[in-house]
Parts: sequence; C-alpha cells; structure tokens
Amino acid sequence: MASLVEAWRGARRRLLRTKPAPVATGCPAQDGEAGLAKVLSATDLVSLGAGSCAGTGMYVVAGLVAKTLAGPGVVLSFAAAAGASLLSGACYAELGVRVPRTAGSAYAYSYVTVGELAAFLIGWNLILEYLIGTAAGASALSAALDSLAGGAVRRYAAARLGGLSALGGGPGDPPDPLAALIVLLTALVVALGARNSAALNNVLNAVNAAAWAFVVLAGLFFVSTRNWEEDGGFLPFGWSGVMQGAATCFYAFIGFDIIATTGEEAREPASSIPYAIAASLATCLLAYVSVSVVLTLAVPYRLIDGSAPLMGMFAAHHFRWGQYAAAAGSVAGLSVSLLGSLFPMPRIIYAMASDGLLFRCLSHVWARTRTPAAACALSGLLASVLALVVSLRELIQMMSIGTLLAYSLVSVCVLLLRHRPDDDDLHPRPLSALLPSDSAADDQDETPDFHEEKPAPVARLRAVLGVPPPGARPTEASAGTAARCTLAYLALSFILWGAVVLGPGGAAGAALWVPAAAGLAALLLILLRQPRSGRRLAYAAPCVPFLPAAAILVNSYFMLKLSALTWARFAVWCALGLLIYGGYGAWHSSLELSARQEEAGASSYRRFDDHLDDEDPRGPFGYDPGDDDGSSGYQNGAYEQNRDDDVGYQRGGSWEKEGGGSCMEESKN
Repeated sequence: MASLVEAWRGARRRLLRTKPAPVATGCPAQDGEAGLAKVLSATDLVSLGAGSCAGTGMYVVAGLVAKTLAGPGVVLSFAAAAGASLLSGACYAELGVRVPRTAGSAYAYSYVTVGELAAFLIGWNLILEYLIGTAAGASALSAALDSLAGGAVRRYAAARLGGLSALGGGPGDPPDPLAALIVLLTALVVALGARNSAALNNVLNAVNAAAWAFVVLAGLFFVSTRNWEEDGGFLPFGWSGVMQGAATCFYAFIGFDIIATTGEEAREPASSIPYAIAASLATCLLAYVSVSVVLTLAVPYRLIDGSAPLMGMFAAHHFRWGQYAAAAGSVAGLSVSLLGSLFPMPRIIYAMASDGLLFRCLSHVWARTRTPAAACALSGLLASVLALVVSLRELIQMMSIGTLLAYSLVSVCVLLLRHRPDDDDLHPRPLSALLPSDSAADDQDETPDFHEEKPAPVARLRAVLGVPPPGARPTEASAGTAARCTLAYLALSFILWGAVVLGPGGAAGAALWVPAAAGLAALLLILLRQPRSGRRLAYAAPCVPFLPAAAILVNSYFMLKLSALTWARFAVWCALGLLIYGGYGAWHSSLELSARQEEAGASSYRRFDDHLDDEDPRGPFGYDPGDDDGSSGYQNGAYEQNRDDDVGYQRGGSWEKEGGGSCMEESKN
C-alpha cells in the first residue's frame, strides 16, 4: 500500500509540475542553434490578429448567420460575440504581459501555472484547431478560385482522379489537389521567415481593407430600410436567434490568440501584445458590423446568397464592378485567414518540442531564416494531406473545441496568478503545492499598499461581502483556497451548461441547473474573499475575479453547444496525444531531465559520504568530530571548526564568522 501511495504522489507531482516563469520566458536555442528572430512590431501583430479572422467573418459567416439564424439581428449577434471574445482577450493580454517572451500562447501560459499535463493537452488541441483551420481555409480558397474559373479546377480534378471522392463529400466532390498545393506554398512562405510572412500578411490585409471599404461605400447606394421592417422586422427569429447567431459568430473572432503565439518574435511583447489584441478585436467588430448592416439593408435576408453573400448582393443589383471587388476581397481575405491559421501552428509545435513534450527534432530552428523549419514542414505536410482528402463541408463541422478549451484555461491561469503571493509571480509554485489543505502558513506580506482608499459605500459593501481590505496580500493558504475554488468553478460550469443544454426542460431541468448555479455563485464569493496580488503590471485584466469567471462560463457554454461528433473527434485526438505524452513527453521533458540530474547528483553525494564514513568513522582527515582541543573535524558531510577559529562551514551553504561576522551565501537555484 505504501508503494502505491508513493507511486501516486510521484505521478501527481509529475503531471502537475510547472515551469518557472524565467525559464518559460522564451525557448532559448541550444547547441549553437539560432533563436527566433524578434522582428514583429505592434502593427504587424494587429495585422496578423485581424487578418486571421476577418476573411471568413466578412465573406462567409455574416451572410450565413443572417440568412439562417438571426436575420438583420446578425448585427447584434456580432456585437454579443465580440463581447464574449473580449473576456478571453483581456485574460490573454494579462498573461502576455506576465510571460511576455514565449512561443506557444496558451500552452506556455498553462505550463507556468496549471501544470505539465494540462499544458500538453492545451498545446495538442491547439495544433488540431490550427490544422483544421489551415485545411478549411485552403479548401475555401480553392473553391473561390474554382468559382472564378467557372468550375475548371473541379472538372480537372474529377477527370484526373477518376471516381475518387473526398472524405465527407458527395459523389461530385473529388479530392482537392489545388487546396493541397495552396497549403504547401503557404507553408513555404511561413518557413522563409516571420518578416516575410508579416509582409505578405500586410499586403493581403491592405487588399482586403480596400475591398471592405469599397463594398461598404458602394453598398450604401442600394440600401433600403424596408428590408429591416418587412418579413419579420429586425429580429425575425427573436432574441433566441440572435444568441444562436452569436454562438456561430463567436468563431469569427477566434484567431486573436495568434498574437500571443508570437511573443518570442515581438519586439516589445509586454506592451504590444495587449494593444494588438484589443485593436484586432475592435477592427474585426467594425468590419463585421458594417458589412452586416449594408448586406441586410441591401438584400432581404431570405434572399442572401449563403455561399458568397457580398458577391450575391451586387449581383442582385446588377453591379458587375462590385462583384469583382467582392471577389478580390474574398480571395485576399481567405488567403490571409489561411496564413493566420498556419503561422502559429509551427510555433506551438516548436515550443512543445523545445520543452521535450514532443520530439525534440521538431524544435530545430533554420539559422538562415530563424524560423522553426522542421515544425513548418510537418505542419504544411499534415495540413496539405487533410485539405486534399477531406471535403470542406466536413472540415467546417469540426469546430474549434480545442481553442475554446484553451481560452478557458487562460482564464483559469489569470485567477491562479492573481491569488498567489507576490514573491511567486516570477517563480510560480506548482499547482500541486497549492491544492493540499494542510498548509497553515498565514504570514502577512510586507508589500506596500498600492491600492487607493475606497469611498465609504464601497467600503461598506466590501465589509458586507467579506472582501479583504485593500492592504491584504495573498498567503500560501489563501492561494490554495483560490486554486481549489477555481478548478471547482471550471468543472461546475460544465455541469451547469450540461443541465441547461442537454437536460430536460421545465421544473425537472431547473432542479438540475439551479443547484449548479448556486454553487457557482458560492465559489465566486469565496474567490472574492481571497486577497489578491498587489503587483503592478503594464496591463492587468479588470474586474477580477468576475471577468475571468464570465469568460469560463461563456467558453464552456459554446463548447457544450458543439455536436456529439465534434466531441468524439476531440476524445480520439486527446487519446492519441496522451499516448504520445505517456510514451515520450513525460520521460523526455526538460523538467523530467532536470529532476533526474538533480536526483543523480544527490544520490552520488550520499554515496560518497557513506563510503567515507565506512572507510574511516573519524572523517576524511582522521580527526574526531568530538575533539575539543581546537582541531578541525568532519561531521555529517559538513566541515566544521571550533568556536575559537574565525570561520566554519555549516550546512545550508553559508560561511559564517563567529561573533556576528558576515556570511557568504551560496545559491543552488
């Protein structure tokens, strides 16, 4: 039994071990290899973030949601989705400031705070999401080019590939070699360097922005308020349709996490990452809302072309130049969206391989371009195969469950870091050190109080709720309480939405979700009563713990709105990842290798001492440790001298001088 308990404790420590933040602030090159080039400005980051999601949002999602879910209320759907995305974006921005120079985005953040297993699963699922996004973007771009060519690409593929059909496609859906070629060319651009990728991204975004401006301005000549008044009015599907549309529109904002993956290549990540996240979200919201307004005012929502809404809008009014502009914008927007999906994938693979959780050969950096060339090649190869053999219809159904899970974990990380003692911000303690309840440390931190005095009504409200005074600082005990409450809140949020989305209606359903909602409120109150860190950051998420808690609720709701088939694919992909982690990552991670080296060094030291004691009990120099005649002695592996001498060596690594003299500390960090 004792051996089983010890084995469980060892496995628990291994799964929950974390990287210190100074180690995680970059994946330094080793063995003479070059590191990633720090060449991206704040403008480049905004362009990458906005471009990664603006294409599909304007040219696909807006028309689809307006036609089938919300009608003209798609404008409100985009606004609600932007608000939900902003919750996670604020948490991403804070972690981008706390751990600025790191590749891997949510993977690196969770490795610093939550633990190794959670970090691996987050990184593994982000790879899947970017893989699917890249293949879907290439397939959509191939379809757009095929449409402009009058179907010549599809006819050529059908003639050359015989009766083969893409997975998930019908008899008339052959494999798509053009999509595979597009992925390989994009991977080559990404491998040629971050500067080249950013330059191409900026050019494509400029074309997309020009097309957006032309579409909006030209569309104003065809607007009619009757389209918002007739056929059900502004909300033909009611508020339920607006919220269902928001769940779909939310995926049009997924992509700002690409900004967080570029932390090691950004020039000033601590300041540029928060700015770029906020600016890209604002840019996308402006583009989506303006296009939705013009589209639903120019064409009755039931007559919108779901596959090419903007081209169909101008076709309905027989404006050929508008069709050309929309087509050019569609190609540019889908291209930049494809680049935005492929660009971060090698960075995450590179970060995981640098930490030893994936095969270390994938962390090789091409010295000429200073990009993770091996990871770029693998990413391009896998995505091209997926784009070749899987139909666009099937790829679209594989929604972003991994990204939503990553968003939730980022919010969890913010709550954990905010409630840890200030001294642990640079050296976060493992989650396993916070979970046990036997810690009784309640020492008060001497950090100065930077909080301003609150007005009397606010102070009374804080007293009623039991909120600690502004000068209170976290302790190990309060940090452990906050960690347990945060993890319980994450689990209970899934239980709540499971009862709401999947449970029965009426009183029976209320009997399931009301206790869960009450439990969430109680956990939030407990979190509110825990003292928080007073450390000042260049940017900090506001309204903690309410904002991260709201982000967790929103993301868990959207995850449970996904189909059962999506969850099945998610389970299979996670099972494959766990096999890789159990067979390779857990035994080859940098933390595991360091732990083995420390254990080997400690064992050698003990064996050396034991050998000396067995050979000569009086010590290595033949002196008796108990002598009182002023001679020196060796005791318990520590060299000591009598009190009459000036100095002595004591365990703990310090030289001390009798009578209050100075000491020289040796660091083992």
